[in-house]
Amino acid sequence: MTEPEIFDGLTAILRQVFDDPGIVATPDLSARDVAEWDSFNHINIVVAAEMRFGVSFKSSELEELRNVGDFAALIQAKTLP
Repeated sequence: MTEPEIFDGLTAILRQVFDDPGIVATPDLSARDVAEWDSFNHINIVVAAEMRFGVSFKSSELEELRNVGDFAALIQAKTLP
């Protein structure tokens, strides 16, 4: 899966979770940038990403993430053949 495909997928997830058609997944975007990004919505994003990209995440992997760019890199690593 390519990086643009991952960011497109993450954009769709973020728009659905936050009900905001204007939000765009960018490498620097983080929970600090979105007022509604609380722990509940964080879980919704992770579950939606697991379903959309066909991957699963360990808690230790998620604890290392600082922003959407880190999340996209993790997804890309997990979807490599």
